[in-house]
Amino acid sequence: MKTAQRFKLAAAALAIGLSFATGATAADKPSVVIVHGAFADGSDWAKVIPLLQAKGVNVVAVQNPLTSLEDDVAAAKRAIDAQPGKVVLVGHSWGGAVITEAGANDKVSSLVYVAAFAPDAGQNAAELGKDYPAAPGSAHIKADASGFLSLTKEGMSKHFAQDLPAAATAVMTATQGPILGKSFEQKLTVAAWKTKPSWFLVANSDHMIQPALQRDMARKIGAHVSAVNSSHVPQQSQPAKVAQVILDAVNQSK
Repeated sequence: MKTAQRFKLAAAALAIGLSFATGATAADKPSVVIVHGAFADGSDWAKVIPLLQAKGVNVVAVQNPLTSLEDDVAAAKRAIDAQPGKVVLVGHSWGGAVITEAGANDKVSSLVYVAAFAPDAGQNAAELGKDYPAAPGSAHIKADASGFLSLTKEGMSKHFAQDLPAAATAVMTATQGPILGKSFEQKLTVAAWKTKPSWFLVANSDHMIQPALQRDMARKIGAHVSAVNSSHVPQQSQPAKVAQVILDAVNQSK
């Protein structure tokens, strides 16, 4: 065999070996499943998703029906089950209650709470803030005839996302997902944070969930805690910082 042919065969073998090695690494990295909160939809995470994808992470954003805790948990479970391997489960706001219940799944390796509720089993999201001053944004929630809650234009621009430009909050107001109010009163049956490592990003200028409540919930669940000076939606105003918290969870997942 000529030297040139030997070189080509060796190069081809090396390329195949590297391909298998790269594939194994990708397969070992958990997927990220993101659960949005009330008054939003999956597009709320449009700035964070590309940052995770750029690091080779498979990402899925759940579209919550927002019709009940049970329905939202079922949607999250379908997304978890559809992933090829382990999952880092991320929840924002109301989505924190959802991941707390849905995260009791063998495929879920860790939980990430972003300005989110983190109830215990037997609790509901509504009761978590009873010992804290009312969040300013709560005064701007309105109910329709069917009991679905949505945010007013002022609530969105001045309290939900006060650090975003008016053009952005106008779109968020128009595309928000109303949530059935009774969802906040439904009690969880399990708390996945009791058996899964958790991360919690506190939004220091949050007008929807009091920052003090966020810090206390993060402490209670034993989370890795970090904070960002943002509104209730740091995933929109400071996506790089949110992405880094999620990547920390991904890189430390087993």
